[in-house]
Amino acid sequence: MVSINRECKSEQKRETIISVASTISDTQSLPLQVDLQEETKFCGTFNDCMELYAPADTVAKFLNNHCEWFSRCAQPMKVEPLGENAYEIIIGRFGAFNYEVEPKIGLELLPPDEGIYRIHTIPIPNYQPPGYDVDYRASLQLAESQNESNFITKVEWELHLNVYVEFPKFIKRLPSSLIQKTGDRLLNQIVRQVSRRLTRKVQEEFHQSLDIPFPDKSQKA
Repeated sequence: MVSINRECKSEQKRETIISVASTISDTQSLPLQVDLQEETKFCGTFNDCMELYAPADTVAKFLNNHCEWFSRCAQPMKVEPLGENAYEIIIGRFGAFNYEVEPKIGLELLPPDEGIYRIHTIPIPNYQPPGYDVDYRASLQLAESQNESNFITKVEWELHLNVYVEFPKFIKRLPSSLIQKTGDRLLNQIVRQVSRRLTRKVQEEFHQSLDIPFPDKSQKA
């Protein structure tokens, strides 16, 4: 189950956003300058894990070969490669109050650093997000254990997500508290939906590709 930890403070208005697409440790950063007037911020911190029935080194090799399976496992999201370790992803169409957004983001998976994988947002060439901006920072690490004769590796992940939206005037007429509550709830639903679906498909892909039995409880992850 995806755990939600809401520690961020919502900022109703700022004149300019400078989104920092960085790793969790801020060891690398790439500023994305986006001008959004009077934008609303939605944010959350999420964490969960995915069980794969193999040693950690086998799981690491699988993750490092993400170009062979990620686009397929991410469906129905639309995915296009952006270089060797990055992707352009269209999440889907979401909305409320008769206003919809189809988020498209660039994500880069950095090579593991001391066993920790990091994913962050990067600019998409020749693309300016229409009325929104996303700051996505995630980390993954592998935790191996052994149950009787079986190895189990948990892919433990944590996501820090900030989304900024510039709403049209007819939305701004609504109470700001209602907009904030609805947007936060929608963001949580999107993360849950995407993470559960992606987890299930990655588990199936991993176990089938290695001809490893896939326990029923993993399918519920």
